[in-house]
Amino acid sequence: MEKSIRREANLERSFCNRLRKAGCLVYKFVSPGNDGVPDRIVVTSGGRVIFVELKTERGELSDIQNYQIGRIRDHGQDVRVLYGKDDVDRFVSDVQEGRL
Repeated sequence: MEKSIRREANLERSFCNRLRKAGCLVYKFVSPGNDGVPDRIVVTSGGRVIFVELKTERGELSDIQNYQIGRIRDHGQDVRVLYGKDDVDRFVSDVQEGRL
């Protein structure tokens, strides 16, 4: 497995575990026939629904990911793109502190 893929998988695993411990529902978003949808759907204990795409610090969104994220945002939904551990830490902290 390529290093960047392993890092992203580890980041995603940590992200999910930490949010579940914070009382969130965390779902893998798989939509057959719709490439480029965000990685996860997070439902906070406060009832917010947030679509999340996880990338390594140097990761980049593909054209289809940009397109799908735009479509979801155009429908009034919250979509976050998190780049690396620092972004994940901030997101989890915001959830734990009730800011999200």
